[in-house]
This record gives sequence, structure tokens and C-alpha cells, in this order.
Amino acid sequence: MIGVLNGALGRGMSRDCGRLLLAVFVCAASWAMLGQLGSAQDPQPPPSTPANPPPSPPADQKQNPQDQNAQQPAAGQPAPEKSAENPAEKKKDEGGNPAQVVEDKTKQAAVMTKDVTVAGFEKVRDWETGLIAGTYAGRNRQLVPLTGKERADIYLQETLTTPSPYLKRMFGAVIDQARDAPPQWGGGWEGYGKRFGSDEGEFITANSLAALGDAKLGYEVRYDQCHCSGVWPRARHAIARNFYTYNTTEEERRPQLALYGGAFGAGMVSAAWKPNHNVLAQGGLGVLSQAAWGTVLNFFIEFAPEINRKMGSKR
Repeated sequence: MIGVLNGALGRGMSRDCGRLLLAVFVCAASWAMLGQLGSAQDPQPPPSTPANPPPSPPADQKQNPQDQNAQQPAAGQPAPEKSAENPAEKKKDEGGNPAQVVEDKTKQAAVMTKDVTVAGFEKVRDWETGLIAGTYAGRNRQLVPLTGKERADIYLQETLTTPSPYLKRMFGAVIDQARDAPPQWGGGWEGYGKRFGSDEGEFITANSLAALGDAKLGYEVRYDQCHCSGVWPRARHAIARNFYTYNTTEEERRPQLALYGGAFGAGMVSAAWKPNHNVLAQGGLGVLSQAAWGTVLNFFIEFAPEINRKMGSKR
């Protein structure tokens, strides 16, 4: 698959650009797989330590046989209960029934497997925090100004180091393939590879320009779910938030200058490898794409809790 994609990208663009995109894709996929494997191997809790056996009485307090006979219960009286169970005898009793031990271990393994399976299905149902939405602020969370490191982390997560951006570009390339746009690239794996590489290059350029602009202006880069209620107020918030954001106060609204400036600049850059070399037209298409895809994404994020509950999530 990588060989076919590399060949398609190499014929559609320069070899260096195609190889760079493939290397980024492989590194991101490997990073995601390693993260899932690391989270699945959680450390097990340490075994519980058995209670310490009661200390033996001093030598001077030991009873002689006559005292022991004197403390024996009389005939017809019940024998006193034992104050504590000897750990050695308890261990001997447990070890004497290996079938019971195996049955207990099997039950514990079944419970652990069930817990892991349920957690896995819950994670799949909560899709909006991973494959679709990326980083956002929930309805009950207030936005606080981002630090430089936090901005860099969000940029990497939404551009390179998570599967989400690659899956979105793959889906977009499928749509372009169905529309046969541009027709000069043809069909098949070769045409799909050119469209995916073009979308990925334009996306990385747009995200990079927008991140730099937002950092310079101090603008918020995360979507925040509406604190209102009702379908229409929330839908209106989702649409409007695609065109405005907040400054460092996290309250004063500002137009999305960096976001749409990055989309326009990336569209102009993409004219260098697309058959249509009209730079301004490609920039305008980039702005229209951001308006459309950004609004759809905001709708997904805004109504994600309701969608999750329909899918059976308990969150």
C-alpha cells in the first residue's frame, strides 16, 4: 500500500515531498499504535500481605500440664472458640484444594477480561475525543489562556501525531475521487494517491499558518461547547464559532483571521502542484472549504454527547 501511494505521489509531485508525507504518515501511525499498546499494559496491583501471626507467649508465662488441665472445660460445657486462625493452617487448607484455586483464578480472569472489553467499547463509542473532534472545551469547562507549550502540543496532535488528520484527509480524497476532481489526475490508486497527497499538503500548510497566526495574535484555537440549551441556540453557536474566536481574555470575540488566512494561503500554495494554476481561485476554494468543513466539525463536537448516548455511552 505504501509503495503504491509513494509511486502515485512521486508522479503527482516531487519525490522529496511524497517521501516526506509518507514518512510523516508512518511515524504517526506507529506512534498511535505504541500509545495504545502502552495503555493496555497497565501495572497490576501488588498482592496483599497476609496478617502477621500472633507472637508466642514468653517462656515464664508458659503453663504447666496441671494448669492446662485446670483450664479444660467441665463435662457438658461448650468448648471456647478459637481466638484466631493459624495462617499456616489456613494456607495448608487452601493449598489442599487445587481445583478451587484454579476455579477462583478463572473467575478473576473472566472479570478482568469483561472489564477490559467494556472499557474498549466505551472508548470506541466516545469517538468525538479522538478520531473526529480533536481538542475542545466541554460545556462545563471554562477556557483559560494557552501557554506556548500547550499550543505546540495541540498543533502536533491536530496536524501530525494522531490518526485523526490522516483519516480526515483520506475521507476527503475519497470524495474528490468520486467527484473526479481534478479530472486530469484520473482514477484508480494513482489518482487517489495524488488527491490524498494534495489534500494532506494543503492541510499541513493551512494548519501551520493558522497556528502561527493565532499564537502571534493570542487567539484561542479550541472549540468550546455552548453553555446554552436547546437545539437552535447550540446549532447557531456551532455555526458562529467557525467565524469568530476569543483573544487572551477568553471572553472578547475576534474574527478568525488566522484560520481563514491560513486556508487562503494554503490554497494558493496548492496551485503549485494542481493542474489549475489560478492562484487566487485556489485560495478562494481553500476559504470555502474551511467554512464548510469547519461548520460540520463544530456540529459534530457540539452534539457529540447526544450522539454518544444514542450509541449506548454512559458519559
